[in-house]
Amino acid sequence: MDVGEADADIPVVSLSDGVVTLRPWSRAEAGFMAEAFADPAIRRYNGPHDRLGRPAPPLSIKDAEAIIDEFASSWRAFVAAEPPSGVAFAITDAASGGLVGCCGVDDWSQADVAQFGYWIGPGARGRGYATRAVVLLTRWLFELGAARAFLTVEADNEASAAVARRAGFVHEGTMRAHSVWQGERIDVMWFAALPLEWAMREPDEPA
Repeated sequence: MDVGEADADIPVVSLSDGVVTLRPWSRAEAGFMAEAFADPAIRRYNGPHDRLGRPAPPLSIKDAEAIIDEFASSWRAFVAAEPPSGVAFAITDAASGGLVGCCGVDDWSQADVAQFGYWIGPGARGRGYATRAVVLLTRWLFELGAARAFLTVEADNEASAAVARRAGFVHEGTMRAHSVWQGERIDVMWFAALPLEWAMREPDEPA
């Protein structure tokens, strides 16, 4: 893990496996985020919805800049010894540096349980970026002391569920009618990993 200071006093945490690199977002990348959130799959599974499951309007550049500013604020709080709740990484191709998606910590509870999520832009899907990003993020969370990491996936999102399984997460159950999309109740699957049994641990990590 490489920690430094970026422009505008935004802390930098970089994680990489040589194929994928995770790093904080820059305000200059708001255009990529706004374009990604116009994608139907991201609007369906990652964008904000109202109580009837109707998606919010696509992001403007200013909206995306505001989200990235919130990420930066969460990074500053993390460096000030607060839990990493709200921090987010840009997922990039390690060779080219090109942006491909996002992953981030939605919540870190007082019991040291971390919830996170991820998305990949439409032009970069099917190349393994999401699985690698989830493995990197999960390993980092466990290094920080998370006792458990989990994510939720709507039951019809087969691609995201496959990512969770490939990344070594266990399907612990399904919450029936837990979400809503366009007025229809949707089941939500629950995936989790524990640090001592996580299948993606490095071979020399203690069991």
